[in-house]
Amino acid sequence: MTQENQNPSSAQENSAADPQSEGTAEPAVVKTTEQEIAELNEKIGELQDNFLRAKAEGENIRRRAVEDVAKAHKFAIESFAEHLVPVTDSLYAALNTDASDAKAFKEGLEITLKQLLAAFEKGRMTEINPAVGDKFDPHHHQAIASVPSEQEPNTVVSILQRGYTVADRVLRPALVTVSAPK
Repeated sequence: MTQENQNPSSAQENSAADPQSEGTAEPAVVKTTEQEIAELNEKIGELQDNFLRAKAEGENIRRRAVEDVAKAHKFAIESFAEHLVPVTDSLYAALNTDASDAKAFKEGLEITLKQLLAAFEKGRMTEINPAVGDKFDPHHHQAIASVPSEQEPNTVVSILQRGYTVADRVLRPALVTVSAPK
């Protein structure tokens, strides 16, 4: 019997210690590691590309949104202005007439006011016109003065100027005087 047959563990030691057998196993491991590195680098490249595309798309969306908001601000009044043009035409027509009759002139002004109020309504603009005796509402009224009165305290005594809202937001509060306790 040969020495290899007698001692099976020594044959395993010889094959483990054999540099030729190590050399064949090691390049396969290195090649696999190199392949994994190449695959990971490719995956990193894809992820970076996806990230940059997503970032660019986000910037484009943000830029478009800013432009849309700017256009909305710029042209928001356009519809309302279209409703005011006929009112302006009526006022110019009134100025160009030689109305010697005050009654006819007043009727023309009333018609023009109706046009203006219709334009306000189309623009979702409403008047705040409290009545004398209404309860003071700090959200819609601005008290200019308080005067002694027989009315209940904090009620409207007189209206100095009408207020306006646009789409339920106060544009200008109504200027009022309110009753004060005696």
